[in-house]
Amino acid sequence: MIQALATPEGEIFGARLRELRLARGMTQEQLAERSRSNKPFISNLERGRTTPTLGMLIRLAEALDCRVTELVDVFDDGPRVSPKSRKD
Repeated sequence: MIQALATPEGEIFGARLRELRLARGMTQEQLAERSRSNKPFISNLERGRTTPTLGMLIRLAEALDCRVTELVDVFDDGPRVSPKSRKD
């Protein structure tokens, strides 16, 4: 099995997701259940190994009882991730 590598934008998003989840006292398992996902996927999100689709962003926001913007506002103030920094 090929292991996905973390991306800069994935790591930034993952840290934010973990921060919001822990602030609500939730486990990865609880977040997975509430977002209709699974624990390995939540773990990969938090480690930056994958990024969510728009649909998953919406489900994560609902599960965390927050707005989608709270999940992604970290990109407004943090380091800029340009398309050139991505390896395609």
